[in-house]
Parts: sequence; C-alpha cells; structure tokens
Amino acid sequence: MGGDGPDVRVRRVAEDDWPRIAALEAEAYASASLSEGVAALRSRGRASPATCFVLETGDRVVGYALALPYPRLRYPDLTRPEERAHDSRNLHLHDLVIARDLRGRGLGGRLLRHLTAVAGRSSYERISLVAVGGTAGFWAGRGYRPEPGAELHGAYGEGAVYMSRPVRHDRSGGPEEGF
Repeated sequence: MGGDGPDVRVRRVAEDDWPRIAALEAEAYASASLSEGVAALRSRGRASPATCFVLETGDRVVGYALALPYPRLRYPDLTRPEERAHDSRNLHLHDLVIARDLRGRGLGGRLLRHLTAVAGRSSYERISLVAVGGTAGFWAGRGYRPEPGAELHGAYGEGAVYMSRPVRHDRSGGPEEGF
C-alpha cells in the first residue's frame, strides 16, 4: 500500500478513536518512557479538535496527529493532561505517529501535509514541535529549524529539540505544496 492509495484517508479524531491512538502512542514511545496515556492524549485533542486527526485505511486507524495552539517556545507537560486551551498563533504539533508496520510509506508526510494545509487556512503563524528520539534531522528536512530559546525539561528525553517553521497561508482551500 502506498501513502496516497484511495483507501487511506485523514479525518478528525472521533471519541472512539482514543483507545487506538493510545495504543499507537504506547507502541511508539513506551520504550523511551515518553508515553502519556489516554487521558493526557484525549485532553490535548479536546484542547483543539479542529487540528487533531487520525489517518485510517479501511477501518483501521494507522496514525494520528495531535496539534494544539501553544505559546511559542512552550510545549505540553508530558506528566499532566491539558487543563485549558491556549489562545496562540503558534500551532504546536504535539505528536505524529504512524503504525510501526506502515512506516516508510509516505503516510506521515500525508498527515503532516494535511495538518499544514489546515494551519495555512487559519490564523496560525508558526508550527512548532519537540523532536524526540533523534528525529530532528527528519523534521529539518521538512522545513523545521531549532529554536535555541526554548528550555526543554527532561521529560522529553535526552537530545530533544524544540523546532518550528513559519506557516504559509493558502486561502484557496487546496493542499499546501512543498513537502
């Protein structure tokens, strides 16, 4: 299956998606002690439902992206759920995960393009993230640059890097190019 097959679609997160999202998150992060659990993940989705998505093929959720407005140079605390939504023009991509058996097929790029297009049709000025587990090079290849002003605490793991990129605004409603 390729990354752009007709049986792959991106949609907003539904309430019954959370157990599968939590399972994908645990698969991706438990070995690095970065797993947050379903309550924290759900709280992030509730903070900004318009910028949280699942990727599915058939009836299987195979990936997700959770993004929420967050002040620049700040990021969610992995040890607690979100208590409130922030009013910010910075959209923080908190998490993007693809099922291990489907990685390397362009699905993460598809999900990222969708999120970037949504941000580009809105008032967001930047998209930020914390690159964990040695992924800074991956994100740099997608236009994200380190921001040295951010102070990361240890919960994100050794070598975590706060990165961001400007949002290109697309008022046409079509997908953003360039990824």
